[in-house]
Amino acid sequence: MSDSTPKADIGVTGLAVMGSNLARNFASKGFVTAVHNRSYSKTTALIDEHGGDGQFVPSESAADFVASLATPRKIIIMVKAGGPTDAVIDELSELLEPGDILIDGGNALFEDTIRREKAAREKGIHFVGCGISGGEEGALKGPSIMPGGSKEAYASLGPILEKISAHVDGEPCCTHIGTDGAGHFVKMVHNGIEYADMQLIAEAYDLLRRGAGMEPAEIAEVFAEWNRGDLDSFLIEITAEVLKQVDAETGKPFVDVVVDAAGMKGTGTWTVQTALTLGIPVTGIAESVFARGLSSSTKQRAGAGNLPGPSQPWSVKDRDAFVEDVRLALYASKIVAYAQGFDEIVAGAAQYDWEIDRGAVARIWRGGCIIRARFLNRITEAYADNPELASLLFAPFFTDVVSKGQDSWRRVVAGAAQSGIPTPVFASSLAYYDGLRTERLPAALIQGQRDFFGAHTYQRVDKEGTFHTLWSGDRSEIQEDGHTPGVNAPVKSGS
Repeated sequence: MSDSTPKADIGVTGLAVMGSNLARNFASKGFVTAVHNRSYSKTTALIDEHGGDGQFVPSESAADFVASLATPRKIIIMVKAGGPTDAVIDELSELLEPGDILIDGGNALFEDTIRREKAAREKGIHFVGCGISGGEEGALKGPSIMPGGSKEAYASLGPILEKISAHVDGEPCCTHIGTDGAGHFVKMVHNGIEYADMQLIAEAYDLLRRGAGMEPAEIAEVFAEWNRGDLDSFLIEITAEVLKQVDAETGKPFVDVVVDAAGMKGTGTWTVQTALTLGIPVTGIAESVFARGLSSSTKQRAGAGNLPGPSQPWSVKDRDAFVEDVRLALYASKIVAYAQGFDEIVAGAAQYDWEIDRGAVARIWRGGCIIRARFLNRITEAYADNPELASLLFAPFFTDVVSKGQDSWRRVVAGAAQSGIPTPVFASSLAYYDGLRTERLPAALIQGQRDFFGAHTYQRVDKEGTFHTLWSGDRSEIQEDGHTPGVNAPVKSGS
């Protein structure tokens, strides 16, 4: 770097497509952007191909990269999650000074971010786990950004991130989520909702094709029409485009020449694992993860050809009415997926002592990210009206939507089951909805079973306290928090 080269406002290390596009975004918004990559050829390629996007300061070594930045230094790490991220953090930490800011912009597990933030803080360095959604195009043109870390770090970093984020109604799709791992936690849940949303759309497609006998091009028109209404979203929009695509080599619909095995990179699994730890039912997200797993269970699917199915295929007599039923069922199921995702955010915030504004999260998801959708405005409004809303399903707007659509929802799930068309997320979302609204669930019987084989105790509806029945004795009941004299406390085992 020559003496005349200005110090960079922000730096990006890791110049694969996401990192390169993010660097170009910074530069195009007027920020002097330092760029670095382990392989210097990627750095020079970026400058050669896109140097006209703005002012870049390339560096070959990590030391020169750090030296090129104005203080407090702000560095975004865009490398593979896990060990590679730790390696870059370790290298840069030795070159940074107290007050500098390291930002991990990858899809890191939030527990790793908590660990990394604590270690960096001990050195006086700010560490920000930052969720970035929008894919390659979003990184370049304006993503949704979910930064965690300290308020002090956000005061310095926030204005830069807000400027390069997507904007909706003049508002940036970026806000401070909370301390240490909060940003990556919210990004993880975002991706879990994305899994459910994509699976629901796939199930809707399958229902229209197998239930109504529609061809992909026809279904593309349906999705394009849906995208002009309440279901307006990025994923609905691109679904119409994918279904319109024709394979140039065979002339067949593109969707018919693609192997029906869906991949995944882990964030959906993390969402479900974390929800299980927190005790939060995210049934739609879980079923979407399992559906991808089933699609890739090659051996099991190959051996299932002789398994019997229903005797009669689905016979749809009124196609227009059926299409509308599927639309309403899709809408209701999507609401459940978002409701469950926000429930997990609430539980995570309580567990890790984060102050997360759910309305602000919904607001920054309105643009830039993969799950951006019109009805996120409604979610933002719901939390503005009631910041302590126990479930999105209780917001009047969403209660009304589900009320109007539930007959269609039930017809679709019942018809699919009778016809052998798998709809795991439609069905599990409906089961969750019914479970939520049921006054008395059969869990009382499960408590009885648990007490019988494992002395796990139970509570009663008619008086306070914790109780156990002496099932192998005279079947009398004892109160666990005040044992019957001479009776030993039961040994607990099992589930």
